[in-house]
Amino acid sequence: MALVNYTSKDVDLLARLMRAEAIGEGELGMLMVGNVVVNRTIANCLTFKDINSIEKAVYQSPGGFAGVNSNLFYSAATVREKELAMRNIRGEYYYPATNALWFYAPGGNSGCVELWYDQKLEGRYKSHCFYEPYEGVCQEIR
Repeated sequence: MALVNYTSKDVDLLARLMRAEAIGEGELGMLMVGNVVVNRTIANCLTFKDINSIEKAVYQSPGGFAGVNSNLFYSAATVREKELAMRNIRGEYYYPATNALWFYAPGGNSGCVELWYDQKLEGRYKSHCFYEPYEGVCQEIR
């Protein structure tokens, strides 16, 4: 069963964003990016109140994903990338992205800041720092 409504276009869109944001993090890193997109689609809180589809989550502005500006985003998704996207849509979650609504890669050897968009650091995977809302803020993703 899917956590969110989706079309084949949404699966392709999510797969391409996962690749553009985290190809260097491997499949697990890509799945964590997918967690954030699905969480934003589910959440009805903060700046995600009108984000009720994968497409709206991917293209949200302001606050969207830098990966939509990458050449990696504009090439066709592979069958494997679409399989990964479907795993997210069906509800697979990976820590520290389990309840995350944000991530960023600080670059170089920099550490993660404790707050991002006034939300707390949940953890890091390779070069990405993941942030989740405080307890009680976004009940839909808890």
